[in-house]
Amino acid sequence: MELALVLPILLLLLVGVIEIGRFSYYSILVSNAARAGAQYGAQGLATAADQNGMETAATNDGESIAPLSATAKRTCGCTGTLAGLSDTCPATCTLPNHALVYVEVTARGTFNSMFNYPGLPTTIDLSSTEKMRVAQ
Repeated sequence: MELALVLPILLLLLVGVIEIGRFSYYSILVSNAARAGAQYGAQGLATAADQNGMETAATNDGESIAPLSATAKRTCGCTGTLAGLSDTCPATCTLPNHALVYVEVTARGTFNSMFNYPGLPTTIDLSSTEKMRVAQ
C-alpha cells in the first residue's frame, strides 16, 4: 500500500532528475562548441580572419545538437589604450604599444524537454560566448 502511494512521486522525481541532467548536458555541449570555434580562430592571424572556419569548427563540435548555430567575429586594439577594441583590423599602434587581436564565437542551441511540464517551457534557448586572444 505504501509503495503504491510513494511510487508515483518517486517516478516524477526520477523524470525531473533526468531532465535536469539532459539540460546540463546540452548546456555543456553548447559551451564546448563555442570554445572549439574560438580555439580554431585563436591559432594565428590567418585563422582569426577565417570567420567561416570558426563557425564551422563550432557547429562541427556540436553535431549532437540539431539546431546549433554559431557566429564569429574578430576584434583588434592596442595595449595601453583606453579606446578598447574595434572591428578595424589590423590596428595601427604607436610604440611602445602593440596590436592585440581577439576572436569571439557565440554558439546557440535549443533544448527540447521530453515532456510538457505545467508552468515550464517545452524549449529553452541556450547560448554561450567564448572570447580568446589570438596567438601572434
